[in-house]
Order: sequence, then structure tokens, then C-alpha cells
Amino acid sequence: MRWIWIDKFVEFESGKRAVAIKNISLAEEHLHDHFPGYPVMPAPLMIEAMAQTGGILVGEARDFQEKVILAKVSKAVFHKLGLPGDQLRLEATIDSLAPEAATIEGTITCNGDLVAEISMMFSHVDKNMAGLEFPEENFVFNDNFMNLLKFYKPNEAGASS
Repeated sequence: MRWIWIDKFVEFESGKRAVAIKNISLAEEHLHDHFPGYPVMPAPLMIEAMAQTGGILVGEARDFQEKVILAKVSKAVFHKLGLPGDQLRLEATIDSLAPEAATIEGTITCNGDLVAEISMMFSHVDKNMAGLEFPEENFVFNDNFMNLLKFYKPNEAGASS
């Protein structure tokens, strides 16, 4: 089973930038376990939501030819909590893109307020220097992740897919 931590893309500029949303709901069991009696979205899951947003952006920039995995979180600064009923806006911008790796800068906001600033690096494991072998199929970009892009519809402001 694979957990998807974003609900949909609302903007997507190939090779440049992606914006996804995550609706926080009391229906999510992890909210009740994180701080009993005070449900909040755990910071590591917000990092994972950014990794999914940025990872799909990076993968799509190279036509999903590589298996893109999160290699490093360079910065994760949290300014606010994510609470039930909030809609988080995750914006990822490609900072660098090379055959072996990529970096993104990301922000998470809620109602215009800054929730988090996150910088991360992705490795293209197919291009690894360690000589490790990986399966031929792309185990990273499975149907669940690909559906996030499949259901993306450009908004009227002219964002492109």
C-alpha cells in the first residue's frame, strides 16, 4: 500500500513549478494519534507531501524516465500547525535538474499564511554511482501517482500541464 499525501494538482508548469493541495480532515486516523486530544497534521507528513509534489514535478520534467526518490531534506522550517479543516497549498519549484539528481524549493501555506519552508534533493536512482541494480519497472511512479497528473486540469488563468 502506498500513501498519497496530496489531493490534487492545481497548477503544473512542466520542468519549473507545481502547486498541489492537501485537505486535512478528522477522518484521517493519524491526526488522532499524533497528539491525542489535539489533532494536528504531523510535520513529517507535510514533508512527505512536499516530497510527493516535488518528486512528481522532477519526474515529469524528464518524462518519468528515472526512478526519482527523496535523497535529502536540506531545510524544513515550520511556522504554523496544520489543523483539521485546513487546506494546505504546497508549491514546489525546481532549483536544479541534472541527470543524477534534482533539488527543489518548497513552501506550504494555508489561507495565505506561511506554514513551512522546505528544501530537498532527489536522486535519480537509475543513474546512481554505487553500481546497485533496481527493477526495470518504475516502482516510484505507479498508477496512484500518475493519476494525480491525469486528473490535473489547467485553471482559467492559463497554467499549463
